[in-house]
Amino acid sequence: MRKTKRIMFALVCMLLVAACSSEDGLYKCEDPLGCVEIKPGMPIKIGVLQAFSGALESIGVDQLRGIKLALAEKGGQIMGHPVEFQIEDSHCSGEGGATAALKILADSQFLGILGPSCSGAAVKSSGIVSEAGLVMISATNTLPDLTSIAGKPGANYSEGYYRTAHNDLALGMAVADFARQKLGLSRAATINDGDPYTKGLTKAFSASFIKLGGQITLETTVNKEDQDMKPVLTAVLQSDPELVFYPVFRPAGDFITQQADKLEGFRKIYRVTADGLFNDAFLDSVKGAGSGVHFALPAMPEGPAYNEFVQRYKTKFGEAPVAGQHAHAYDAALLMFNAIEKAAVLKKDQTLYVKRQALRDALYATVGLKGLTGILACDKYGDCGVPRFKIVRLDDPDAGLESLAANIVFKFAPSP
Repeated sequence: MRKTKRIMFALVCMLLVAACSSEDGLYKCEDPLGCVEIKPGMPIKIGVLQAFSGALESIGVDQLRGIKLALAEKGGQIMGHPVEFQIEDSHCSGEGGATAALKILADSQFLGILGPSCSGAAVKSSGIVSEAGLVMISATNTLPDLTSIAGKPGANYSEGYYRTAHNDLALGMAVADFARQKLGLSRAATINDGDPYTKGLTKAFSASFIKLGGQITLETTVNKEDQDMKPVLTAVLQSDPELVFYPVFRPAGDFITQQADKLEGFRKIYRVTADGLFNDAFLDSVKGAGSGVHFALPAMPEGPAYNEFVQRYKTKFGEAPVAGQHAHAYDAALLMFNAIEKAAVLKKDQTLYVKRQALRDALYATVGLKGLTGILACDKYGDCGVPRFKIVRLDDPDAGLESLAANIVFKFAPSP
């Protein structure tokens, strides 16, 4: 009997020691990608890669503001820990994206990255981030190759990469449908600037336009640094299109728009661009030369929740949104914060352990998450956004971005 009691007593002591060890913060990580230990009072670290320099500065600023507003709504913290952002300029290039990602990865405490702004910057950086075991969520990368094409992984697919932006296959369909079904046009030309985003989008448009019975009269490329666009614009005119689609970035888009306005032949050609030029800086640059230009854009949310968000944006930053990416950036941050909460283990002493593979799994498993742009759900390749589009026409460049966004001439939502 005494021996049995001694054994029972020893077992109880062992259980108490184990319990105390667990409560004191000792944690055995069994996640295949490892865990990040965040001690009491220490911050949860998240990288932010955006385009903050040159002609694309407003795009990066707009996204960063959306991210900050998402964090503010959580009181600036997750599970009792403050959140710290490391902000890096990805320069909208492959090299810039890779360099910026490596700066963040130098600190093993980082859980993931919000961004980058441009698909070109994601082509290299997403693979680097994936290899390091982190996650990356972009609000504006739309290159199909980054996730999937026709249900198969794209050439640049990397595990752990996600986006709240649409897949350009859908936006290409929207522009083609606008040209064929709305306008009744049968001939179109395209101009890209060599960036993976612009090449992918013009390719997606061409495929859809041809499928709908249209003809592509010319597919041509300019260099991002080009200023004299007359040769390429002359070639476009000689191909005799009824519409030209040029979803390029600034400053190339500025020069194309300004110089096309001076060529008489373009007055009978529909000019369509995309969200890379949907910003105040472009409107200020092109002024009256932009009159009549159409923009193919993700459809912004409507209703009280979005109106309240815009008011918070104006109150905090002293101006209306400066580009069109803030809502998707807000949703990217929301996805990240929600997944961290699902993948984390919080001990009684407030030490937080975030499991890296579990963080990826939580993102892939996202369904029914109410975001600013709609109900978010991620597929197995990382597409999490709500694909809805609109085409707006610039009638009065002096009226500003809000007026342009409201001048909707076409809406499109692809079939599920």
